[in-house]
Amino acid sequence: MREVSNIKKKRWVSLYVENRIGVMARIASMMAGKSYNIDSITVGKTEDPTVSRMTIGLSSDDPTFEQIKKQLNRCVEVIKLNDITDAPTHMKEILFFKIHDCSEFEKGEIFRIATVFGAKAIDYGIDSVLLECVATEGKNNDLIKLLMEKFKKVEVVRGGIVAIESISMTDR
Repeated sequence: MREVSNIKKKRWVSLYVENRIGVMARIASMMAGKSYNIDSITVGKTEDPTVSRMTIGLSSDDPTFEQIKKQLNRCVEVIKLNDITDAPTHMKEILFFKIHDCSEFEKGEIFRIATVFGAKAIDYGIDSVLLECVATEGKNNDLIKLLMEKFKKVEVVRGGIVAIESISMTDR
């Protein structure tokens, strides 16, 4: 018999859905209507232009997550649902980080930090730098924490996480 946990943990589902207007909105509103909070959601076309793939991240306990999967499977637009919570996957998130009012010395420090974290400077001005980082959520969290501690005037823009099942290894 399967053990059920009431401890909240990060969960991930990958959905193949019909590529039609309003599908993402219907899925998001269904989840909101049931008081499920989405931490991350991305959607994009697949190799088949009539099908999109959604990656949804959320935090829940086992019984709630089972209910979420049942509700998603009931959506007529959902073609296939994969629970990738414990599956070996590659997951990446795009992060943009703009630092304003920085000196030349601070820019040097920003470039050094970016190098360590695998981020790249994609734009800069007299007193500002724009970084882009495509990394795991955890690595992006670490970069944000460090830059927020070191610099005062910053902007952070995060994209949703995309994931694909791994062939041979995990990269979370």
